[in-house]
Amino acid sequence: MVVVGAGPAGLMAAEAAATVGARVTLRDQRRSFGRVLLLAGRSGLNLTHDEPLEQLLGRYSDGRELVEPAIRAFPPSAVRTWADELGADTFVGSSGRVFPAAMRATALVRAWLARLTELGVRFESGTPWTGFDDTSERTVLALGGASWPLVGGDGSWVTAFAASDIAVDPLVASNAGVDVEWSAALLERFEGTPLKNVAVSVGGRTVRGEPTITASGLEGGPIYALNPQIRVALAGGQPWLEIDLQPDFTEAGLAQRFADRRRPKDSLATWFRRVGLQPVAVAIIREATGNQPPTNPGDLAALAKAVPLPLQCLASIRRAISSAGGVVAGEVDESGMLHRRPGTWVAGEMLAWDAPTGGYLIQACLSTGRRAGAAAAGLRAG
Repeated sequence: MVVVGAGPAGLMAAEAAATVGARVTLRDQRRSFGRVLLLAGRSGLNLTHDEPLEQLLGRYSDGRELVEPAIRAFPPSAVRTWADELGADTFVGSSGRVFPAAMRATALVRAWLARLTELGVRFESGTPWTGFDDTSERTVLALGGASWPLVGGDGSWVTAFAASDIAVDPLVASNAGVDVEWSAALLERFEGTPLKNVAVSVGGRTVRGEPTITASGLEGGPIYALNPQIRVALAGGQPWLEIDLQPDFTEAGLAQRFADRRRPKDSLATWFRRVGLQPVAVAIIREATGNQPPTNPGDLAALAKAVPLPLQCLASIRRAISSAGGVVAGEVDESGMLHRRPGTWVAGEMLAWDAPTGGYLIQACLSTGRRAGAAAAGLRAG
């Protein structure tokens, strides 16, 4: 059998099949294997997340049905055991994210490729997937989404799937920043600065965290988590988000705080500082009001609890951490095999699921890769 794509889903598919005795050829269009993991692990390889399974499965929203059986069969605890057996010695961070002790991916990828070699996997580099063929050889496709073009994840496979009448939801940016048109004055002082302990709201959903101001807009966990709502807002012609700069206060409590801490001779900057607003938060207020913030404590509290920022767009899919969209649930069976192409399985980000960062992306890729590899080898992942 053949596995095409050497990201986490493809590597796991090859391992699952080879472990039960299948003769596996692993192909990738690049010259090296595991590059997605190496790039993803530059600032810490987040393998999975340590939280109740039902809560974790809820992170996959509308795509849950595509990944749930695979994740139940190969849950976070199994991922940790697998990684530990490769020498990763995983640990759980304070946020529940699971990392290898070395943090980076290099050692894990090296050990994984060594294991595949021992299992007899044959590697073929520089071999792009050019479309479906009619050979009888079983194939697992793990070609990724469209957010990693430097390592081959450019979504070019969509054309061949469309030509075979396989329904694919459009690939769109996920876990991406948003573009905001900042003033030059704000960027000069605060580019690269996080907004600490704020809450960001879009489309009725609120996420707390620390978004960071970038030259093009906002990046960071809360923005990534709200990508589905941002996409809806942009499509619906209401491209706004709101930032609560003081989420631990009610509006009335914050208004009272503004009133109590004002001194007759205070400048606005001094007054804001007495209230406890960070300089970058004050800059956001000035940005949103054209440098004309209200001076009434009640009005100012209302603004600080919901600073409106107009959005231009999500960052380009080439700058995104992942992509949403892919092969829809009705096109595959419970093992990930294509109904229209028996003997061909799809795994990883080729399937139409979406999830935030925090270990959920790699978890789903490993689980669906394992499921597809085991099925292609004639077994079910259990």
